[in-house]
Amino acid sequence: MTGRPGTPRPYQSYVYAYPHKTAYRPLADRPALRDAWAGEPRDALSLYLHIPFCEVRCGFCNLFTRIGAPGELTTRYLDALDRQATAVREALGDGEPVRFASAAFGGGTPTFLTADELDRLCDIAEKRMGAELAAVPLSVETSPATATADRLAVLAARGATRLSIGVQSFVDAEARAAVRPQRRAEVESALARIRDAAIPVLNIDLIYGIDGQTPESWRRSLDAALVWRPEELYLYPLYVRPLTGLGRLGAGSDESWDAQRLGLYRQARELLLARGYEQVSMRMFRRTDAPPQGPDDYACQTDGMIGLGCGARSYTSRLHYSFDFAVNMGEIRGIVDDYTATEDFGRAEVGVRVDGGEARRRHLLQSLLQARGMEISEYRERFGTDPGDDFGAELDRFAALGWLDGSAAPRRLRLSELGLAYSDALGPELFSPSVRSAMAAYEPR
Repeated sequence: MTGRPGTPRPYQSYVYAYPHKTAYRPLADRPALRDAWAGEPRDALSLYLHIPFCEVRCGFCNLFTRIGAPGELTTRYLDALDRQATAVREALGDGEPVRFASAAFGGGTPTFLTADELDRLCDIAEKRMGAELAAVPLSVETSPATATADRLAVLAARGATRLSIGVQSFVDAEARAAVRPQRRAEVESALARIRDAAIPVLNIDLIYGIDGQTPESWRRSLDAALVWRPEELYLYPLYVRPLTGLGRLGAGSDESWDAQRLGLYRQARELLLARGYEQVSMRMFRRTDAPPQGPDDYACQTDGMIGLGCGARSYTSRLHYSFDFAVNMGEIRGIVDDYTATEDFGRAEVGVRVDGGEARRRHLLQSLLQARGMEISEYRERFGTDPGDDFGAELDRFAALGWLDGSAAPRRLRLSELGLAYSDALGPELFSPSVRSAMAAYEPR
């Protein structure tokens, strides 16, 4: 499985949402949420609550999160989250019934909150927003240090169906190299507590490409994870991004690192397919006998998503919006403080408008990056056009590179095994010129 001549480098950008948040800008008209959601379908919304706190910040992390919460900051944050939820629910109005089909708590680390605070977080989702957490898939992120028995008991009692734990490596030296202070014994204890809590789906995150990692040490991490028979495994290639701990240490990327990561990915893929897992995307592997999480399984980047919290995004069919974004710790602290002092949450402050062309591009991108691909008839039904007419040049290039599975044509567009491996090169090639320009003009802070 090798690339064709002229193949782009495989690790360019992880595309988990489009347009990327670095393409967002302050919205001059500050549209009222009531107007933004007018006419939008409300019968299968996704709800995402963001908690921007962690006990430590890993060296590779560029997420919107701060270390610790001095004083009563978590209380003030939950107070603000409650005010925001009230404002958003009022903006949705009393007309068409509002129904949530899925929910997720992310961060940061939601389980940084105490057990009582997690109970309050669930109350905000249920009593303010009207989500029935026990009746829908509920995914929650955690860490080894915060996956305590009392917190897990609250989540299990409130209906959590999926718990995702960032392990990254079971090899202590590799965890240190990734600036992630943890020991394998602590990780194993946390996994035991999670299994004792009987939450149906366990996901373990692992990272490949860490300094000093070898095929042998990577296999040790994979084997250690498989002992717990996780229903899901997410395998992330390491990226070194500006303003992160590893970025400040001067770590960088070259073609030998590309080759190392590609080799480790292929090693893991072969192992997991042989051990009863199916590949859902480049990063996600699911045990073939795992319980389903819903009609489309776990997905938090779809139209009709309401995000609460200062790092959350919301998606309507025409507008994606959020609060300000930063990576630098000092900037994040200021944004969190501003959020906790906010009283009026009735308007969208920062975002990007999505026209018909961007909606087509987003649908193709997000569908194509899934292993099952995209039904062409579904695209035609939704947009009234053919993907070959809309994106002929891009699809011809992907085919020439060997990234498309010809056996799926003409009914379906699907990536080949090589195309899945190069997902982080393919995704950015589908960005529109306007989104590329906005991202290029963004100044990291």
